[in-house]
Amino acid sequence: MYSKTALKIYALKKRGVIKSRSGFWKAYSDKNAVAKTDIDTAEAERELNEKNYSLICAFDDDFPVIGNEVKSADKPYLLAYKGDISLIKSRAKNVAVVGTLYSDRDIASRERKIVELLSENGINIVSGLAKGCDTVAHEVCVKGNGKTVAILPSTLDNIYPKENVGLSEKIIKSGGLVLTEYIDEPKNKYEAVGRFIERDRLQAMFSDSVILISSYRQSEGDSGSRHAMNKAVEYGIKRFVMYNDDADSDNPLFGLNKDLVGKGEKSLTGKSIKEIIGSQF
Repeated sequence: MYSKTALKIYALKKRGVIKSRSGFWKAYSDKNAVAKTDIDTAEAERELNEKNYSLICAFDDDFPVIGNEVKSADKPYLLAYKGDISLIKSRAKNVAVVGTLYSDRDIASRERKIVELLSENGINIVSGLAKGCDTVAHEVCVKGNGKTVAILPSTLDNIYPKENVGLSEKIIKSGGLVLTEYIDEPKNKYEAVGRFIERDRLQAMFSDSVILISSYRQSEGDSGSRHAMNKAVEYGIKRFVMYNDDADSDNPLFGLNKDLVGKGEKSLTGKSIKEIIGSQF
């Protein structure tokens, strides 16, 4: 499923006419600018008809509402997806859950309780389909019949990580959403790495709040969660950090959490969870 405008943008992107997000917004400020562009879409349409996914572009009615605080270099304009795209039309009921690629038994148990409570109260959980904390978040929603959104750093044809291909299918079947900005494979390893960072911004952009479960400090391990939290600051998105100083202070898996709480970010408590749930309705 796709509109004529989305198809045309897809063809322009495939042909290399559109090279960047900022370039898109400079050249195509509205739907009419796209319509006036002369490009044959037949090949793009044949390709899309062979694929089992849909497209939505920035000028379609159901495209997510992007706040004015998001600069053009960050604003998405074309998304490929499978599932229920209405889950991101408004961010009001969405909460992003981010964290390290490694989740030990205690962290996973604490995360499950948080996600279960949010999901049971009608909150859609947004995450990145990565190993560790992302996987826990998505699985809790699928098992509890909640709604979850997985934002990929890869194409829909080559889901990463491979271990979560089955999970992505379960998300779709359960009424959730799997989406990506990417319709082509990266040209090199640098572009591939950059896509993980770019993915992190969308988790914040499509959510009303961001919860950090656990993460190493930047210099001590994976730090993708840091990018999501930084973008949440930039976009004015509410932020919460799972952290108990008595239990977590010396655990390197909470290094970023400790630093953020020390800088004034809110610790996730029973009261703040009620705040998150209450603010959605």
